[in-house]
Amino acid sequence: MSGINKVVLAYSGGLDTSVIARWLQETYGCEVVTFTADIGQGEEVEPARAKAEAMGIKEIFIEDLREDFVRDYVNPMFRANALYEGEYLLGTSIARPLIAKRLVEIAAETGADAISHGATGKGNDQVRFELGAYALSPGIKVIAPWREWDLTSRDKLLAYCDQHGISVEKKKGNKSPYSMDANLLHISYEGDNLEDPAAEPEEPMWLWSVSPEEAPDQPTYIELDYQRGDIVGIDGERLSPAEVLTTLNKVAGANGIGRADIVENRYVGMKSRGCYETPGGTVMLKAHRAIESLTLDRELAHLKDELMPRYASLVYNGYWWSPERQALQQLVDYSQLYVNGKVRLKLYKGNVIVVGRESADSLFDEHIATFEDDAGAYNQADAGGFIKLNALRLRIAAQKGRK
Repeated sequence: MSGINKVVLAYSGGLDTSVIARWLQETYGCEVVTFTADIGQGEEVEPARAKAEAMGIKEIFIEDLREDFVRDYVNPMFRANALYEGEYLLGTSIARPLIAKRLVEIAAETGADAISHGATGKGNDQVRFELGAYALSPGIKVIAPWREWDLTSRDKLLAYCDQHGISVEKKKGNKSPYSMDANLLHISYEGDNLEDPAAEPEEPMWLWSVSPEEAPDQPTYIELDYQRGDIVGIDGERLSPAEVLTTLNKVAGANGIGRADIVENRYVGMKSRGCYETPGGTVMLKAHRAIESLTLDRELAHLKDELMPRYASLVYNGYWWSPERQALQQLVDYSQLYVNGKVRLKLYKGNVIVVGRESADSLFDEHIATFEDDAGAYNQADAGGFIKLNALRLRIAAQKGRK
């Protein structure tokens, strides 16, 4: 790739991206700009500044994007009740469009020719970063070192560091053996013994939740306040989007909620086994469906359920900025106009149990639904004609001898 004078690198300060920073300088003879995002991964991001400065990098961007992440990405996705393949709450997937957006914005701000990332050639993240970048900046160039270099192992990366004077932590010590990704929505684990789908995850692996067996013997009750499909408060206290998710992660994790062990189909074609902790997200999904059950029209709710797998696949495969996802979002957001009210939950040993819901916009009419005398609110005799009309095609088929 020619004509590369400046590159914006998605930079964590870890081994891989530290090597990439120097590799870009040497391979392309270019200036490197680093971008480090705090999206709630639970690690200090400021040390990345010193590491970047040590490699002679002058333009360093470190940004707290936690509120942006939850408000503009997590919340819109949860309005759609998105689940990939029925289980995955898309914690890694939903962070990538935000990072891609800031990469191309910083490239424009700094006059960079290209962006770069540390995603491997086997995974989904390369697709998500690059589809997002091209959708937002069609002429941007993308450098993916893992698809170009021959540094294919940790030992080779460490040898490169020794050769080029890059300071990294080389001792494994208590370092997790898993490949991990974290943000405010979830933490994921891949690799090591998880590469055998038959192997049970080891208990010390889980970092955000206690095991259901070790969770408190007394349940925890919480009440969530909803406005237009988003949680805006917990137990009567108004909270920002990031504060809501932070609080839910803490209380749900303490009750053993949010663990998932999944074999998923990656967009690049392979199956992959991963484990996920999404405590707050697990509560959000259950509660959101509860408030929708009270406030959504039947056919609108069913339409949303039909479209949800497509929406989830678009997010998983990296099409957040596609016209089809944005069009679906318009429908989803319209459906949330009356999704207001309160949901009460009981959290107990890995379970999220809905114990109550109420809304001024409720479509539930107890005078009609009651098993007691409805005082004429509903004429039960009407059901006979309704059933016969709906049975007409079945009766005709049966008369013709069709089964």
